[in-house]
Amino acid sequence: MSQPIKIGIVGVGKIVRDQHLPALANDGNFRLIAAASRHGKVDDIPNFPTIEAMLDAVAELEAVSLCMPPQFRYDAARTALEAKKHVFLEKPPGATVSEVEDLKVLAAKNGVSLFASWHSRYAPAVEAARGFLASTRLRSAAIVWKEDVRRWHPNQEWIWAPGGFGVFDPGINALSIATHILPAMFITSAVLDFPENRAAPVAAQVTFRTSNGLPVTMDLDWLQTGPQSWDILADTDAGKMVLSGGGSRLAIDGQIVHEEAEAEYPMLYRQFAEIVRSGASDVDLAPLQHVADAFMLGKRNVVEAFFD
Repeated sequence: MSQPIKIGIVGVGKIVRDQHLPALANDGNFRLIAAASRHGKVDDIPNFPTIEAMLDAVAELEAVSLCMPPQFRYDAARTALEAKKHVFLEKPPGATVSEVEDLKVLAAKNGVSLFASWHSRYAPAVEAARGFLASTRLRSAAIVWKEDVRRWHPNQEWIWAPGGFGVFDPGINALSIATHILPAMFITSAVLDFPENRAAPVAAQVTFRTSNGLPVTMDLDWLQTGPQSWDILADTDAGKMVLSGGGSRLAIDGQIVHEEAEAEYPMLYRQFAEIVRSGASDVDLAPLQHVADAFMLGKRNVVEAFFD
């Protein structure tokens, strides 16, 4: 086996503690040797206040994983790429499509790998759903992604700021799956519900058409209490498909045909190691482009104020 890739992590928050650190600890492809964060620290490795300080002090770093909010990711990614480090981008990969396009050019110029890590695309039943849809004729599809923001993003003010995506932060997870398993599709209309005291939407209803004219709808809601819904439904010639649990469970006509425990982040890092060692990049912008299109075409609907 090749020597582990020496990696640093930037932005030590909830997603890092819940997902990135356990995934890296169990992946022999990487050795975590440094971290940079304004607020958090990782035990037993050097910690720095900024990515610049980390890169200056830890010259042997080969790669960095960027996990700060998307509004701040471009400058950190540019710094790392210019230092010729491979870069892993937590989702969404940037605050705008044009930022990430520029990073793709910069990665190629410096001969390093760039990875836009759509974690939900690596959910265990997604490939089975893709295979099923490829074997039949699609008639229509619906995305239903409803969760409780107070449970999953408590007191995270950045997510309500411009560039924070609001309900499209989880919604882009749905889009990362949909753009992988469904035909090419385009937004035709959207209604975005903005709380009167926030700069990002709390709910959205979006309609798409596929390239061959089939209807796809998306219903996003961040005020769902009780059971949470992360489902993609498809009506096909071979039956009704339900991909549920964020991509962990696949059922056809009510019968479960594929179900596994979540293993998204270990698979993400496995993919990152593969592209680093092959000298490639993996930067699919389709999910981010759909979010941009929804904001561009969407009607803004002001709703009651939101408070955590």
